[in-house]
Amino acid sequence: MLDLAIATCVPLPEPDPDAEPLADALDRAGVTYAFAGWNEGGWPPARATLLRSTWDYPWRIADFRTWIDRVEAGGALWNDAATVRWNLHKRYLLDLEAAGLPVTPTELVRTGSTEPLDSILSRRGWEVAVVKPAVSAGSFRTLKTRLGDPAGEAHLRSLTAERDVLVQRYLPSVEGYGERALVWIDGEVTHSVRKTPRFQGEDEAVSESMPITTAERSLADRAVAVVPGDLLYARVDVAPGPGGEPVIMELELIEPSLFFPQCPAALERFVAAIRRRLEREPSQRLP
Repeated sequence: MLDLAIATCVPLPEPDPDAEPLADALDRAGVTYAFAGWNEGGWPPARATLLRSTWDYPWRIADFRTWIDRVEAGGALWNDAATVRWNLHKRYLLDLEAAGLPVTPTELVRTGSTEPLDSILSRRGWEVAVVKPAVSAGSFRTLKTRLGDPAGEAHLRSLTAERDVLVQRYLPSVEGYGERALVWIDGEVTHSVRKTPRFQGEDEAVSESMPITTAERSLADRAVAVVPGDLLYARVDVAPGPGGEPVIMELELIEPSLFFPQCPAALERFVAAIRRRLEREPSQRLP
C-alpha cells in the first residue's frame, strides 16, 4: 500500500509548478506516493489522500462531492472532508465576514435570481465589480465589469441560469500593490507571492517570494483559526481594501497552488508535516 495518493485531474487545465518539487521532496523523505486523477475512476490504495491539483471540479461539482465522500470513507484526507465541503462554495466568505473578518465586499446572488446587475451595483455603491461563479477555480467564467455594461448583465444572467454567483467590488489595489497569496503550512505562514489580476482566458503571473506585513500575517492567522479541524495547508489571498487595510479575497483550502519553487523551506515543512500525520495513521509506521 502507498503512503500517499496525491489527487490531481486528467488532463490538467494548466501545468502544476508544485508537482515536481513535491515529488522530489517526498522521494527524499522516503514517502511512497502516486499522483492520480480523481476523475479517472477508481482510487489507488493508500494510507492517506492529499488534495492538490483537482482543478476541474467546478465543471463536475456533484461528482467531486461524491468522490470526496468515497475517499473519506476509505482513510485520511488532507485537508479533511468537512473543510473541503465548506470551502467548495464561496459563500464561506460571508461566514468569515460574520465571524468579524474583513473580506472583499461581496454579494451572493442565488441561482435563478433576476435582479439586474446595475441594481446590485447601485445598491452597494460600486462602480466596478467582478462577477464569477460561487464554485470556481482559477479564472473560470470570471469577468470584470462596471455599472452600465451590458456585457456584465449578460454574463450574470448566463451564470444565474445554472448556478450561484458572486458579485464583488473590484479592488483597484490589485493592479498596484497586487493580490498577495499568503501560504500557510501546518500552523505557520511561510511565504507570500504577488499575483496579477486574472480573468477568464488569462494566464496567471506570480512573483518571487515577497515580504509579508504584520497586518497581512495577522489576518491570515485569524482566517485559518476560524476553520475547524486539523488543517495541513491553506492559502489566504489578500489585498488592500477600500480603507487600505488588507481584506480576504479568497481562503483556499482545497487545491491551491502553494508556490513551493518560491520557498523551498515551505516545501520541507509541508513534507515533514505529511510524515508526522502518516505516523499517526493506524497502519505500519514509516521507517
